[in-house]
Formats: sequence, C-alpha cells, structure tokens
Amino acid sequence: MHVVWFKRDLRVRDHRPLMAACRSGEAVLCLYVFETGLWQQPDADARHIHFINQSLRDLQSSLKAIGGQLTVRIGEITDELDAIHAERPITVLHSHEETGTLWSFERDKAVGRWCKARNVRWIEQTQNGVIRRLKTRNGWASQWRRRMNERLQRTPPSIKPACGFDSMTLPAPGDFGLDDLTSPDNLQVGGEVAAHETLKSFFQDRGHNYHREMSSPATASQGCSRMSPHLAWGTISIAHVYQSLQRQIRLVRQRGFREGEDETQRLTALKAFEERLHWHCHFIQKLEDQPDIENVNMHRSCDGLRPEAVDKRRLDAWKQGQTGYPLVDACMRAVRQTGWLNFRMRAMVVSFASYHLWLDWRTTSRWLARMFTDYEPGIHYSQFQMQSGTTGISTVRIYNPIRQVHDQDLEGAFIRQWVPELARVPTDQIAEPHRMSLAAQQQAGCLIGDDYPLPIVDHSKAYAAAHLALKKVRRSEPSREEARGVLERHGSRRARRPRR
Repeated sequence: MHVVWFKRDLRVRDHRPLMAACRSGEAVLCLYVFETGLWQQPDADARHIHFINQSLRDLQSSLKAIGGQLTVRIGEITDELDAIHAERPITVLHSHEETGTLWSFERDKAVGRWCKARNVRWIEQTQNGVIRRLKTRNGWASQWRRRMNERLQRTPPSIKPACGFDSMTLPAPGDFGLDDLTSPDNLQVGGEVAAHETLKSFFQDRGHNYHREMSSPATASQGCSRMSPHLAWGTISIAHVYQSLQRQIRLVRQRGFREGEDETQRLTALKAFEERLHWHCHFIQKLEDQPDIENVNMHRSCDGLRPEAVDKRRLDAWKQGQTGYPLVDACMRAVRQTGWLNFRMRAMVVSFASYHLWLDWRTTSRWLARMFTDYEPGIHYSQFQMQSGTTGISTVRIYNPIRQVHDQDLEGAFIRQWVPELARVPTDQIAEPHRMSLAAQQQAGCLIGDDYPLPIVDHSKAYAAAHLALKKVRRSEPSREEARGVLERHGSRRARRPRR
C-alpha cells in the first residue's frame, strides 16, 4: 500500500506525490494528520486550523470525485503511521518536501527513521523553487526559473483507494486549546477552489493596478493578489501561479491596447507580481539553508543587541494596537481581526517593534506568526530578521510611522476604519493626534491619554537610539567579516534575463 501524506499541499492539481502514487497501480491511502505537537507550538493559531479545515473539505470532495477518500487522524505522525502499518503494511510513503520550523524539521527526521526501521520507501518531491542541500547561491535564480517552468501535473484521472481505515471528523481549534481571537467569517477562505477563484479575479480585474495599490493598506486588500495563504498551505502550487502569470503576460502583449487599458501599465503590474513570486522562494531558501534562523540571529554580532527580558508594557501595547501611533495601531488591529496585512505595513509594524520599542524579534515574531493566516516560516523569520537589522547584510530600514501615514494613508481612511476612536480627528492631524489642542480633541470626541493613548515612545529619540546601536555593531571589522559570510550564504544573485 502507498500512503500520500498531505501537509502544506492541500490540493489535487499539480501534486506530484499524489500522481506518483496513483500511477503505481497500488492501493493508495490519502492521509492528513493533525499533529498534536505541532498545534502546541507558540506559532500555532486557531485561524490556521480554520483555513486548513476549509481546505481539507475541498480536498475530500476532489479525492472523492476521482474515486478516492481522505483519511484524517489526530496524533503524532509516527504513531498514526504505526497504527496504519499494523492494519495494512505500507510499502511507499509519498510527500512533498517541506521547509518549516525546527519542530517540523525534527519531525521529518523522525519519519525518516520510522521508514528506515520498517523498510518503507519514502519519496519526497519538490513543490516550489527551494533547493535542498544547495551548495551555493550562484545560479539559484536560473534554477528557480527552470522549476517554475516544469510541466504541471494534472489531477489524477482515478485513484485505487485503500479502504477500511478509520477517519476522524475535522477538529475545532478548541480541541488543541486554541482560542479564536476573531470570527472565522473575517478570515480569508481556504481551499483549492477558492485559490483558483482568487487568482482568476486578480488577473481579470483586481490586479490591474497592483504596482500602485500594493503598498497602501487602504487599497492593498483588493489590489494585492491575496494568494499568500493559498501558497502557504498549498491549495495551489507556486508553479501553477507562475505559469498562469506568464500566460497573462503573453495575452497582454498579443492583444496590445484593450479598451480603456494601457498595455504598459498592465505589464508593469504583472511584472511586479512576478518579482514577488521570485522573492517568495528566495526567502524560504534562507530557512532551508539555515534552519535555526527562527531562533538565532543570522549575524551573530547582533547577539545581545536587544534585552532578553521582555518589556511587557511595550509588547502588549504593540499587540493590542495601543501604541499611540495611529497607522501602527490600525495595522495591528486589522491583522488581529482579518489575518492579513500587506507587505509594506508588515515591514512597518515589525520595524516599529524592533527599533522604536526595542523588542527582540524572537518574541514579536511568534505573535505575528499566529496572526498571519498566510504564515510561511521561511518568509516569516527571514523577513523578521531583515526588518530587525539582524541579518548584517540588509539595508537598515527604520520606518517612520508618522511619514507612512502621509505616504500610504493620506486621507486616514484605513486608520479611521480600524481605530474608530480617531474617526472624527481632522485629516491633517490624523498622523499625530496627540498634537491636537484640547479644544480640537474635545471637538473630535477623542481625549488623548484617555480615549486614545499618547505615543508610547518619542519617534525621534527612539530612531536615534536604534540607529546608533546598529551602527556600533556594524562598524567593527569582525562584524563586517561575518557579514561577508552571511552574504555568501544567503545573498541574492539575480541572473540576467536574455534580451527579447
């Protein structure tokens, strides 16, 4: 019997392990395990389970349509494999490679030991542009492009099911001690059907101004692709998205100007999206190459840079959206309720926590891992270190949370949506409401310090202190030498495209 172990690949289209198992001619057991240990980790949240459950319902329907069924279990993967193996011997275990946390890395090693001890062949296949046991970053972009252009696997026409195995009902978050911090209705819908519908709407309509709308939180929720949770949980493959994008680019070039549409603008939007797909795998590759970056500074000269003891007052204010900086607070409240935030605002709230509040990224990263429905460990921890200045090679970007209001939410629409205390504050004072006179505060129905907090830190002073601390770390020769090593290991080497 062959077992297909579904993890972060909840689909039937372009699923190589599933296709390989179906082509074997042997009975196939399609298995998903809610791993108890996984849901006890500090990065786990109820919103992840809601998205997975929606995706598993889709997967169940898709497998049933080709004659198969999905077996759902709750427990540890090796225990469940043991139980299944005792009922009917497993000869081959199929799965995709996964670049996850140290917990999942250790779990995969345990599965490898389990297979070896029982003479079970474990076949892991790639599902993105991340390369295992990569020796050098040189030429990585070309390898990524080759992966993205490989032929997609169709849905298997039929499956020979392994029947008679018990399957559990889909669990609720509470079964793992996880509480809902928001209504599931506020979150993005999971599943393979939703993934393809979301991609279609992005190409047909929503993404026409992607390059212009992706940075502002007021426009990004519609203007961005919203494919991130589907890529994170594998309801669609990144190669499928990439090849669909290339078809769109060809169509635009063939049609030229459409009615009311500028070809150049449309191509610019599509090319901007293509760039993001490349960066998606680029950042996951960092975690693949160095699995401990979820816990350890990439640039070890940054060890001890921030205090290990957590400033609970600052941390709680940041988590609850009560820092006194309206755009930061709006973003933190929005992500808590919706599970999503656009990239620019993610960078800003992380920068604010790391530089203005001087909080260690290992604490804040766990919280936002829970808040993001699209939590992808490789991107998450790589970006946290980049926005916290601990890579040693990235430009230090200390976002000005006041200027970002003028740049990204000039009319204050997003702030007013998520910080209703400021709904009546005049637009010209929405970025710094604490500067309003008492009379203006009374007129706006918002007393600063009572209805809305004073700034938790002074921007200028916090900026200067953070900049000085980073400068001291980076200027030493040992630090520079170490940075060269980080660059060699993780730095981008973009291959030039041939001229067309």
